Amino acid sequence: MNKTSLHIEADVTRALHEDVGDGDVTATLLSAHLQAEAKIISREPMVVCGQPWVNEVFNQLDEQIKVEWQVAEGEWLSAPSTLCTLYGSARNILTGERTALNFLQTLSATATQTHHYVEKLRGTPTRLLDTRKTLPGLRVAQKYAVTCGGGFNHRMGLYDAVLIKENHITACGSVAKAVALARKNQKNILVEVEVETLDELREAICAHPDRIMLDNFSQDMLEKAVRMNQPKYCTLEVSGGITLENIAAIAQLGVDFISVGAITKSIQAIDLSLLIRKIL
Repeated sequence: MNKTSLHIEADVTRALHEDVGDGDVTATLLSAHLQAEAKIISREPMVVCGQPWVNEVFNQLDEQIKVEWQVAEGEWLSAPSTLCTLYGSARNILTGERTALNFLQTLSATATQTHHYVEKLRGTPTRLLDTRKTLPGLRVAQKYAVTCGGGFNHRMGLYDAVLIKENHITACGSVAKAVALARKNQKNILVEVEVETLDELREAICAHPDRIMLDNFSQDMLEKAVRMNQPKYCTLEVSGGITLENIAAIAQLGVDFISVGAITKSIQAIDLSLLIRKIL
């Protein structure tokens, strides 16, 4: 079982405990023997994401429930669309309804938002990155959703890449000292420095990190930053103030990466419903 699978199981276990608790008292109104066919319907265009979480919800509740997907993970859908059909215990399908939809609407929203930004980068070599600005408890899930939408993952957490910021530089004494310490302490790991001015950029370039993050740079500053980094001393990442309206123009400047927190923290859940279509 890989790391993502372990997170899926844990995510679902936690969510079901939160929602079902000691038992679904409303579902007991239905006969335990009643079988049903239900469908999950989308009412708006979307990138489908979250199928493994939906499957796990019903697997944990009732292994006899069958989930048949009519669409592929990562597929772009128009609306309205049927995403999947479920067969099995009506009681258990309804118990899992909200938990399954919560995962599906949130992860599909993340993937869909990512897709909109990625489309703006079409024709450029610039890659869209996510950030650590994720919903609590859903870090791995949302970063998976970003890849379904065509984006790429920045560091998963504080443990898999070094990102040196102003306070780190102050504590270490200089950018050069901070980068040197990072190289010494963490072998074979990305070392990135965040800068807010062109003077800081100049100092960071001389320290030879793998990547420099240009935080909240104006268009004019970005143009100068790209020129200062020639020949290519390190890769450049732009962050802060990125919107669907300006991302294409920023990419045209020749930066390598653009990171956007909005694709994970400023999403609007996709409008989905689970409807029983037939009693079997």
